[in-house]
Amino acid sequence: MKKTFIELQDVSFQYEHTKVLHNISFKVEEGDFLAILGPNGSGKSTLLKLMLGLIKPISGEIKLFDEPIQSFRHREWIGYVSQKSNAFNSAFPATVEEVVKSGLAKKVGLFKRLPKNSNDLVEKALSAVGMEKYQSRNIGQLSGGQQQRVFIARALIAEPKLLILDEPTVGIDHENVQSFYDMLASLNEEQQKTIILVTHDVDTVSNRISHVACLNQTIHFHGFKKEFDTLSPDQLNNWYGHSVRKIH
Repeated sequence: MKKTFIELQDVSFQYEHTKVLHNISFKVEEGDFLAILGPNGSGKSTLLKLMLGLIKPISGEIKLFDEPIQSFRHREWIGYVSQKSNAFNSAFPATVEEVVKSGLAKKVGLFKRLPKNSNDLVEKALSAVGMEKYQSRNIGQLSGGQQQRVFIARALIAEPKLLILDEPTVGIDHENVQSFYDMLASLNEEQQKTIILVTHDVDTVSNRISHVACLNQTIHFHGFKKEFDTLSPDQLNNWYGHSVRKIH
C-alpha cells in the first residue's frame, strides 16, 4: 500500500477579502509524478505555499506524511525549487559545488559543521541531474537550464522524499526543455522520487507524468494522466476560462 505524502481536505484560502482557493481536496502518494496545471492567477503559487507550511488556510486540513502540517517537523523530507529566473542573481560569486552543498543546511541546521561525506553527497546529487562535470564552474557561467539542474541538485542533497518544482522550465531554452523533463522522469522512475510539478502550460503534460491536477481556484480534475487525455477541449476551456490545447 502506497504511503500518502501530502493530503489536503477542503482547504480554502483568501487574501483579505479576495478568495484565492476554495475547497481544495487531493492527495499525493509515494512514487507519484503529479503535474498541477492552471492559468496565471489560478492559485498555484498559493497552493504551494500552503503545502510548504508558509501560510495557513482559513479552513480545511493539510497533512504531510500523515501528520497535521502544524506538527510536522521533518522539513528535510521535502525539497523545493522555486522559479529561479525571477530571483537568482547570475553574478553571485559561487561555484556549483558551493551552491549544492548549501542545501545541506536544511538537514544539519545553520552554522553547524557539514558531514564528512558532504563532498560525496555533492557528487551524488550532481550526478543525479547530469551536472557532475560542472562542479567547479561558477554558477553564473551556466545556461538557464543548467542552473535549474544545479538548484534541483541542491534540493536533492538533503535526500528528500518529495520534490516540489514551481515552474521549473522558466528561463530554459525551448530546445532544452525536453531533456530537462527526461531528467525529472529519471529521478521519478530510477530514484523513486515523488515529484510535484507546478506549471501553467498544458503542453508540459507528457507521458513522463503519472497524475494531473487542473487548478483554477478549485480542483476541476485530479487523476491519472491517461484519464486527463480523454478530457474534451470544451471541458478544458471551461476550467481555464480561455481556449487551450493539449499537445501530446
